Amino acid sequence: MSGADAEVAVLIVGGGPVGLTARALLARWGVPTLLVEKHAELSPFPRSRLVNVRSMEIFRQLGLAARITAAAFAPEYGRARFRDTLYDRDFASAAMVGVDAPVPESPELGVLTSQDRLEPALLCAADTPLRFGVELTALAEERDGVVAVLLDRRSGARARVRARYVIAADGAHSTVRERLGIDTTGPGAMGDFTTVVFDADLGRWSARQPAGVYFTAHGSFGPVHPEGGWLWFGPTPGDGARTDWSGLVSRALGPGADVRADVRRVQQWVMHAFVADRFRHGRILLAGDAAHAIPPIGGLGMNTGIADVHNLCWKLAGVLRGWAGPGLLDTYAAERVPVAHRTLRQAVANARLMVQVQERRREQLRGGAPERDRIELPWSERYFAQLGLVLGAAYRSAAVLDGGGTRPEPPHPERETVTDRDTDTDADAGTDYVPTPRPGHRMPHLWLADGRSTLDACGEWFTLLTSDPARWEHETATPWPLRIEPLPAEHADLCGLGPHGALLIRPDGHIGALRHGMP
Repeated sequence: MSGADAEVAVLIVGGGPVGLTARALLARWGVPTLLVEKHAELSPFPRSRLVNVRSMEIFRQLGLAARITAAAFAPEYGRARFRDTLYDRDFASAAMVGVDAPVPESPELGVLTSQDRLEPALLCAADTPLRFGVELTALAEERDGVVAVLLDRRSGARARVRARYVIAADGAHSTVRERLGIDTTGPGAMGDFTTVVFDADLGRWSARQPAGVYFTAHGSFGPVHPEGGWLWFGPTPGDGARTDWSGLVSRALGPGADVRADVRRVQQWVMHAFVADRFRHGRILLAGDAAHAIPPIGGLGMNTGIADVHNLCWKLAGVLRGWAGPGLLDTYAAERVPVAHRTLRQAVANARLMVQVQERRREQLRGGAPERDRIELPWSERYFAQLGLVLGAAYRSAAVLDGGGTRPEPPHPERETVTDRDTDTDADAGTDYVPTPRPGHRMPHLWLADGRSTLDACGEWFTLLTSDPARWEHETATPWPLRIEPLPAEHADLCGLGPHGALLIRPDGHIGALRHGMP
């Protein structure tokens, strides 16, 4: 970068999945951005590996879903298996709901894919400036923008960039969050862990019973790419710097495996669990791990960050383009902070469930039960069954108008696609998802007459869904981009709209308002 000052609408700090998704979303809105990433390249590690059904809906909106699915594992890998060693039988297993098989609540299927496969797809989704090997070293807010000092780590050159807004997606150790003095709430550091990527022939124990992750008493194993490669992760030994990782992984496979692990990469990391006390500091907004570090058990962390920027970017576009006031950005934290806290609770609960099953198994074996016996797991249907959290988040903010008259009538008993039941309490458990047309909730997936999903009607605009589009077109004028889409009468009835009612869908797919009659 040159030493001359530059200006940009939005500076994105961090080139992981969250920052790259923000870049792609803002490019669709025509918002000029600059993304800087302190590392010299995309992450070579598998890292986050589960792309849930909601994230795939967002990538569908960006035109990326088919490409991501093509590089992912087949749906049968959407399962967690528990074994004493990798070559033993399952003593428990749990499906990753929305990944192992389609669900009627979505037009998309979540996938198991490695972050090093996901990031290149996101990188190609926009053609806006991006600088690797460039680190933010200082920032200062001004009346109408933020001035950031950027260091090119290869040349040592420094540059000043003035941005109208900054998205900090720079991870759990966020430089931006630390420089702003934003504290965090939560358990904090939960332990030191290591991920080892290795090659070995393990097909004889996994080919007939595929899984995204195998939890064992000696660490967890998972396939890296469909064409090969494995990873092991577990607590870092006390002498991690001098550990023979090939020997450790080979021993973790179990004494009967007789397999030598050919180690390719080793990464040591700290499992963090916290939520930032604030998601916004003036013109600087936190997203992803910078805003909330979620333990990886259950695959919730990266997906929560992707949903963050999906919520944020249309609001930034509105403010920058002039059809929304700056106060709209206050709704970002109002809507996403509660989701972050619920997600953190779910992830911590997932970790406890994992420990619980291992403890039960040890008790069973100590009691002399045959190794082939399975144990009863009352939680097995809940593990990874998180549609209530993934699809059921309900927003409460000034960006949701919940005063549309009387509540919609419940649907006919035999048609349960959509109800007006509020799922907020279910989201804490993270399991049940009941579609609802109530404002603040994600628009339920329903098929339109032309074969598109109601979610496909969303984009860089607001969408008005009504069975009486001609009348609404005549009566409706807005300062913000709006498209009116016909909603089949049976769906309007299902949503309790009546012949002249309408649903206003925000660009992020959440319902902004419901009206039973004309405006």
